[in-house]
Amino acid sequence: MKKTFFKASILALTLCMGVPAIGVARKKQVVKEVPKTLVDDVTYRQSGGTYYCYPYLTETPPVLTPTPEGYVPFHMEHYSRHGSRWLIGYKNYDRAYEILDKADKAGKLTDLGKKVFAAVKQIREDVQKREGELSDNGALQHKGIGKRMVQNFPEIFTPNTNIDAKSTVVIRSILSMFNGLNGIQSQVPDINVKTDASRATMWYMDYDDTIAWNLRKKPKEEIKAFQKNHANKGEYLKKLINDPEYAQDSIGNKLFSSLFSVLINAQSHSTQPWLAEEVFTPEEVREQWQIRNVDWFLRSGNSKLTDNRVPFSQANVLNNIIESADTAINSNNISVNLRYGHDTIVMPLTVLMELDNYGEEINDLEQVALSGWHNYKVVPKAGNIQIVFYRKPGSLDPEDVLVKVLLNEKEVTLPMDREHGPYYKWTDFKKYYSDKIKDYVTPNPVLEDIK
Repeated sequence: MKKTFFKASILALTLCMGVPAIGVARKKQVVKEVPKTLVDDVTYRQSGGTYYCYPYLTETPPVLTPTPEGYVPFHMEHYSRHGSRWLIGYKNYDRAYEILDKADKAGKLTDLGKKVFAAVKQIREDVQKREGELSDNGALQHKGIGKRMVQNFPEIFTPNTNIDAKSTVVIRSILSMFNGLNGIQSQVPDINVKTDASRATMWYMDYDDTIAWNLRKKPKEEIKAFQKNHANKGEYLKKLINDPEYAQDSIGNKLFSSLFSVLINAQSHSTQPWLAEEVFTPEEVREQWQIRNVDWFLRSGNSKLTDNRVPFSQANVLNNIIESADTAINSNNISVNLRYGHDTIVMPLTVLMELDNYGEEINDLEQVALSGWHNYKVVPKAGNIQIVFYRKPGSLDPEDVLVKVLLNEKEVTLPMDREHGPYYKWTDFKKYYSDKIKDYVTPNPVLEDIK
């Protein structure tokens, strides 16, 4: 089978810019057969998985289905991952640097090896005191998303609109929130904005579900077998090291993971050189992506391997979305609730909501990627879920409300009736998800503590 990798464009520093029936009954989901080429054609940048830079810095966003006749958008619920960032912790930077530095002092680096070492050395110097922080591209991503929210839904984003924006207490999320708001305010300067980042809201903004977290480690034998089947074979070392014996005895498998992380994450920054395609073979990046993709599946996916439990880690935030939407529906006001956090929320929330086919049960790790379960499609940097609400002018009847969900600005189907999206009745939406999560929603610990 031909293996094709499309070279992605250099990241830009400037930003781009018939009504279906309403389904009410749940039908049996039809699972599409995904050809193997969807795995083989994963690009170098996409192989970064959760490091993948939000694509609409350089690509044109999807075109949206027209609003149903007689309806007007009036409210949005939202959860977004922070934008591109520096790697968390210094270990990847340090490990890659130390191994290459030792090889350089031993005279074992090729010309490409010296080029890569120089880049790693500079990146390592630049990251000091910035680990995990938002990058310049991360800021641009959220400014662009905020700007397009206004362009896509001008009826919602008006000078009379109330925006309630919340972030987790992590600085990259807080800065993502403010960059997103900057994008909105560049279009509507007088919009009403309230912001918050507090530990008091972390129980739903970034809930620490220890049961789900521990379950991801449960299928130890399956994980071990999968990683062995997709392990790196060291082909890239032939490009970097001029002595095969040194490469095998002194480096072995110590370098690959850290160097992959550093070079693939270069797409998060406008100033870092893009060397991944010079260093790694297509097979190497694909195999490494599959390992990391499976890791994310075990953290977030629906599988008997993890007792079909891990998606419910985000029951609290989904419940908060439903309750917040109910408040908005019962009001005459136009409003927006924005939430900024992490991939560890967006990915399982996508599965919990069964957006498109991401709620499908998969019990064979070798079938995860082949089934179309691709982490970079859900949680690239700045990955986001937008839930848009529509109603007839003047109506406060919940029965009149329609809802549409966007995953990374693309319309998705919902489990209530996949054949008749993207607009669904709010009452069906609320009932389906409320029933699904009712046994997993936990009480507000702040209120529990003061009882």
